[in-house]
Amino acid sequence: MDKNNSFSIERIGEMASVLKKHHLTRGVSPKKLKNLLEDLGPTYVKLGQIMSMRSDILPESYCQELTKLRTEVKPFSFQTVKEVIEAELERPVEQIFSEISPVPLGSASIAQVHCALLLDGKKVALKVQRPAIRETMENDITLMKKASGLLKITMGTGDLIDFNTILDELLKTALEEMDFNLEASNLDLFASNQEKISYVTCPRVIRSLTTPRLLVMEYIDGIPIDQTELLTSRGYDMEEIGQKAAENYCKQILEDGFFHADPHPGNLYICEGKIAWLDFGMAGHLSSRYRQLIQHAILSLLQNDIYELKNVILSIGEARERINHARLYTDLDDLISRYMSMDFGSMDLGELIERLLDMVKQHKIAIPSDITLLGRSMITMEGTLRACSPNVNMIQILTSHMSSIAFTSLDLKTEGRHLARKLYTSGTKSLDIPALLCDLLNITKNGQTRLNIEFSDASDLIRENRRSSGRLCLGIVSGALFIGSAMMCALSSLPTIWGVPWPAFIGFILALLLILGLLWDIIIKGRK
Repeated sequence: MDKNNSFSIERIGEMASVLKKHHLTRGVSPKKLKNLLEDLGPTYVKLGQIMSMRSDILPESYCQELTKLRTEVKPFSFQTVKEVIEAELERPVEQIFSEISPVPLGSASIAQVHCALLLDGKKVALKVQRPAIRETMENDITLMKKASGLLKITMGTGDLIDFNTILDELLKTALEEMDFNLEASNLDLFASNQEKISYVTCPRVIRSLTTPRLLVMEYIDGIPIDQTELLTSRGYDMEEIGQKAAENYCKQILEDGFFHADPHPGNLYICEGKIAWLDFGMAGHLSSRYRQLIQHAILSLLQNDIYELKNVILSIGEARERINHARLYTDLDDLISRYMSMDFGSMDLGELIERLLDMVKQHKIAIPSDITLLGRSMITMEGTLRACSPNVNMIQILTSHMSSIAFTSLDLKTEGRHLARKLYTSGTKSLDIPALLCDLLNITKNGQTRLNIEFSDASDLIRENRRSSGRLCLGIVSGALFIGSAMMCALSSLPTIWGVPWPAFIGFILALLLILGLLWDIIIKGRK
């Protein structure tokens, strides 16, 4: 038997026992999905962690639960670690390292990290990829595609979610994260962007020893940012740490266009008075257009400009259905008014982003993955700030950063030319107003004026009227069948079925089927 086939059969058996344990056919709640992925193994844990950052794929309740997936998994053997290193570098480990710690610093779904010493005595961290993790994940994704029909039934999504497309995208993201050369490039880019920021650092990559399955980088011996008691005892000001971490994060988003996508406390350390950003396997990129739109969105939020915010959302997203602009405006107004009535100190940016993403999804507006990744990242960052510096407010930091950007980018000469051009254009157009007004009055005088009014809810109203008319017709027909069948019961000359004349029996059955169909349409479909 083929090796891949035997693996697939064995894996199917393992998956079937896990699915049976969690009673998948009874539905998949957020908590059940989290537990299920944990039991299915490291590859599914990684998929769950990626899905938790994609609220454009899953509902917010599922994303929230998947963020709780454990990051630590059972480590693989030290002998395997050495074998992977030697296979990647094509020489014995003794020719490269004077010492490698056999106990991993951490073990995750894709790789584990070991401390080591180079021959020159420099301390480094080795990120070593799990053997055959790529093949395992590809096989698991293939099996999941075959089971996508069952997922549609158990989650009750029907054709609403294209699981095959989602699985392809998740696999693409996971495979990118498995290429450690890409993570090394992310570290180099981050170091370049933060070169002038004295209080920020990240591990420096040793390129000569880095391959797609092995990442060798400078070892950073620090303290996690959420260990506030230990940091305070060593003389650190947690308020200052939180403030600077938030400011740097805002710089990543609004200026650099390259940000850490998973800034949880385990990825931010304090080392020698600096904030060290670790693990760039998951990072986000923002084009200059997206950065400008995000700045406009933040500004419109602060100015309570719902109309401009709606325009920004429609510029970023792609409408899957016809937009009901009046309803979108009303929903935005209700949402923003609730948060703008609070003071900055009590405003929860994470909750605002969650509700905004949910509302956009309800209006069938598809948001690009880069933006949803940013949204989840901002929620994570606010949670990190809450753990280390509860008094630091993300909204205030964003506001001050926006002000500094606006001030530094202000060019009075350019702005003056722009204003003069607008004044000239407005003046030229205003000269046409009397002629246009005269034409309008002449048309009105001759009875040729036509007024076009579009009702944004007209199509919904027509659809609902048709459905109500259909239900009424079904009710009348079923009632007529029932009454007619009851009258036929008086005819004793006809053959009977269970004591009922056969035409009446058929009439009762048809009436019952129509009534059941009507109830299904009202009760079940009416909820959707």
